[in-house]
Amino acid sequence: MAELDAGAKAPDFEMAGEKGAIRLADFAGKPLVLYFYPKDDTSGCTKEAQEFSALAPDFTAAGVAVLGVSKDTVASHGKFTAKYGLAIPLGSDPEGATIEAYGSWVEKSM
Repeated sequence: MAELDAGAKAPDFEMAGEKGAIRLADFAGKPLVLYFYPKDDTSGCTKEAQEFSALAPDFTAAGVAVLGVSKDTVASHGKFTAKYGLAIPLGSDPEGATIEAYGSWVEKSM
């Protein structure tokens, strides 16, 4: 697993989204909140996505983009978005390349 240092350049990425490919370059020149979550339509992940969606107008007004990323498929993201009326884009990273590059995939400890 990679670990990012504060101030390090964000790792480049490209992944599938509902409206086509999503690339880091798409967000050039503006801040990006990139958040990773384990699975669509689970209680914690749903709450997180709903909260980001509720705040989407505030992020937009501040010139900040938001992108949620998980290993789920684009089809799963589409169902998740429709079911909860999500207002943020979701990226599909089934191989976990971006998730790993950002050091987000860690073993869960209970």
